[in-house]
Amino acid sequence: MGNRLSKIATRTGDDGSTGLGDGSRTQKDSARIHSLGEVDELNSFVGLLLCEEMPADLREELISIQHDLFDLGGELCIPGYEMIKDEHVARLDGLLEKYNADLPILKEFILPAGSRAASLAHVCRTVCRRAERSIVALSHAEQIRPHPRQYVNRLSDLMFVLARVLNRFAGGSDVLWQHERKRG
Repeated sequence: MGNRLSKIATRTGDDGSTGLGDGSRTQKDSARIHSLGEVDELNSFVGLLLCEEMPADLREELISIQHDLFDLGGELCIPGYEMIKDEHVARLDGLLEKYNADLPILKEFILPAGSRAASLAHVCRTVCRRAERSIVALSHAEQIRPHPRQYVNRLSDLMFVLARVLNRFAGGSDVLWQHERKRG
């Protein structure tokens, strides 16, 4: 790819439209742009999570995920283009297996809480679920391959597991929901 960002403020979007990667234009409130924005927001939150202390191997894996999310954005930006493949989804499956292996089995619901890093992983999880919903909505309006949807589905599961891992890394554990807790 050449240098495509030679001018940031083009004013071409002042009419409420934006350019896609294939040169076509669409409205900024289209399902495609909505999905693209959700993935961009998710990638930004993963970047924020990377500001926290964490194991070095987890940091490198999250950086790879950021690159995948950028690729996913590219796929959404260019109708018919393919960047996210089976191997991307399989890599997340492997990470889920790796990080879930040493965690205790959950017998209760957990709250999205604990350490700052774990809480940010939970934010990533919820933003990822929103991105998934937007990709599903896009697939009702336009042809979308299954890999982007599968990728964000696995990634949200991984973020849940990573929140648990990050709580333990910080010296804590899961924050359990207490159904019978007295309020008031």
